[in-house]
Amino acid sequence: MADSMPLPRAPKVLAIVQAGGKGSRMGALTADRAKPALPFGGTHQLIDITLSNVANSGIGSVWVSVQYQAGSLDEHLQHGRPWDLDRNVGGFRRVVPDEVDAVRTGGFAAGNADDLYRIRREIEREDADVVVVLSADQIFALDLRDVIAAHLETGAACTIVTTQVSRSQASDKAVVITDATGKVTRVAEKPENPESTTISAEIFVYEKDALLSGLDKAEKATRPDDGKGEDVVDETGLGDFAEHLLPQIIADGPVRTYPLEGYWKDMGRPELYLAAHRDLVRGVVRVFDDVDWPMRTLATNRGAARVRAGAVVAESVISPGCDIAGTVRGSTLGPGVVVREGAVVEDSVIFDACVIERDAVVSTSILDANVAVRAGVRVGTSSAGKRAHDDAIAVVGHDSVVRSDVVAGSQIDPGSTVA
Repeated sequence: MADSMPLPRAPKVLAIVQAGGKGSRMGALTADRAKPALPFGGTHQLIDITLSNVANSGIGSVWVSVQYQAGSLDEHLQHGRPWDLDRNVGGFRRVVPDEVDAVRTGGFAAGNADDLYRIRREIEREDADVVVVLSADQIFALDLRDVIAAHLETGAACTIVTTQVSRSQASDKAVVITDATGKVTRVAEKPENPESTTISAEIFVYEKDALLSGLDKAEKATRPDDGKGEDVVDETGLGDFAEHLLPQIIADGPVRTYPLEGYWKDMGRPELYLAAHRDLVRGVVRVFDDVDWPMRTLATNRGAARVRAGAVVAESVISPGCDIAGTVRGSTLGPGVVVREGAVVEDSVIFDACVIERDAVVSTSILDANVAVRAGVRVGTSSAGKRAHDDAIAVVGHDSVVRSDVVAGSQIDPGSTVA
């Protein structure tokens, strides 16, 4: 019998989920939690979406890089247990950039490229061929095995997963420019006048050595000083990916794109967060619909929701433990929300354990957990007058008591009493 050809070795893959930013544009919602800990769809957290895509793609070595309010994620992550990542080989690991071996480690990382630089020694020691880097605050469904296969086939130093947005949205993102062959020639970070509507979906596949080399070269090229020729210890100058790291990798080796088909949205601002929930209740977001691609999360112990006689529920997402006697339209209710008789909730996202008392109205608003809206109070605009920008959305921080009306655009700090 002739000798058979040996099968090619499967690439060793490390996934790094970046969950570190302060999310300051989310206002009261991220005052004391990491943005990836925000709920989505009532029962999940934002980070569940990214981790589920990674786990469903068969990637068994997963790091979560988190700094700001790390404790707000620890209980939920459960050492990777909800995603079957609590294993002896590979598995789940939380890395904290300001605790690992890096030249500049003071303070928080200033951007996602800076975050990678701070854990570069850890990446270097990892036995991996390919490093997949993903954001933890976006909604999408993607088999990363397909992206990795395309990356290896093209021999790219980096593959950028891309998506299409409007021109106005592109001004707030990293725009990706390619030539006729599909090779990336340039990236532009938040351009005022974008020349393309193709943006990075904040999902990257790197050849490990190309990533480490790019980080090292970009850091040396951008190393700040104090004006006297001495390094500033607490900064690298790398910022976000499109500022220095990707341009360096583009200069050194081929960078390709992989278009993401289907829904994608990031959760950078309250109006985007509310818009994604509007899409969810209208059936535009289908990330929860595929039983073969489950979005896993830490299970709730609450019982089934209850809808009482006379209640009206239309085009809404209702979580376990809810008790509804009033009207809910076009909204997402987290676990344990109570809507009393005569109360109305419309075009809103209500976090867990909120109570909307009799004859109160909550419209075009986001209410954090354990908010009590007293009887007859109005929060937010009417649905007929909603506008898709920050100052149209009332945001109420957790554990607040609302005793008087809250107008559109208000930001109520956590633990407040609105009298």
